[in-house]
Amino acid sequence: MIVSILAFGRYVPRYRIEAKTIAEHWRRGTEQVEALGIREKAVASPDEDAFTLAWEASEAALRAENIDRKDIGAVFVGSESHPYAVKPTSGMLVTALKLNPFCHAADLEFACKAGTAAIQIVKAMVESRQIRLGLAIGTDTAQSRPGDALEYSAAAGAAAFIIGKSTLRRSGLCSIDSTLSYTTDTPDFWRGTEEKFPSHAGRFTGEPAYFHHVETAAKRLLEKTKLTMRDIHHVVFHMPNAKFPLQMAKKLGVTDAQLKTGFIVPHIGNTYSACSPLGLTEVLQVAKKGERIMLVSYGSGAGSDAFLFTMQRDGVKLPASREETELRRLSYAEYLQSAKVLT
Repeated sequence: MIVSILAFGRYVPRYRIEAKTIAEHWRRGTEQVEALGIREKAVASPDEDAFTLAWEASEAALRAENIDRKDIGAVFVGSESHPYAVKPTSGMLVTALKLNPFCHAADLEFACKAGTAAIQIVKAMVESRQIRLGLAIGTDTAQSRPGDALEYSAAAGAAAFIIGKSTLRRSGLCSIDSTLSYTTDTPDFWRGTEEKFPSHAGRFTGEPAYFHHVETAAKRLLEKTKLTMRDIHHVVFHMPNAKFPLQMAKKLGVTDAQLKTGFIVPHIGNTYSACSPLGLTEVLQVAKKGERIMLVSYGSGAGSDAFLFTMQRDGVKLPASREETELRRLSYAEYLQSAKVLT
């Protein structure tokens, strides 16, 4: 059985704030901004949350291939900014998307890799023939404490994937050839139950957190699939900033050409659970039949999910949305209000 991504959708809010605007507000120089490599980040509007972003991305995926909504047998939503502590985002999506209510549904949380965890779960359910089609979503309206280093990067966005078996009637876009996870208890980033903003241990953020987990997962995936990095056409890493994935690429021998298509963090920031999935949506629009894609996510706490995909047909270009063509850049005061930082 070949399990594939059949369709995908994405949503990035049109509101943006430039990193230099944040730096100017705090009367800081541009050194930190330049080091992170993020020019601007996407910000949810006052009437948007992780649920509405997920709905937009999922609706786009369902419409892209004219999927019969009654065939969706599972919805898994990865996020660390679910709008309710007790009220499932996934349950709301089943009704809002007009899916079959006899549907497996659950919310996931593993920092920035919960979206890729959703892909793994849906893939397994299709392989085990529990469902025909499933919906895997990564969505976040990430927040940070005003003045914290995370304020330059924490962003908003969503990506959704419809996963199922490739058939003669319904050809897959790309096959999910292999996946694995690497997980440890490495406390580089956390947020307590009653806390609004996350905390982070700066000295753990690179090593032994991001670099160790991403490198270990990527190397094991290559061993498992008996491939080398030269056999991969596109590589997508989790992008907490622009600096880390570039350093990771150098360590693993990934070329600029392999990395560039999915390298979107300078323009939209770190969208947390949607970060590497959104990078994948960029690749799926332009990759050619037969090309291989490696994706390695990262979630603080800490763990990485690694995937190998192979394009079954040429990529599908998504129509440009109003949000992406009519960007609006915010002042710092507008950003505080829009991101609900003060509430």
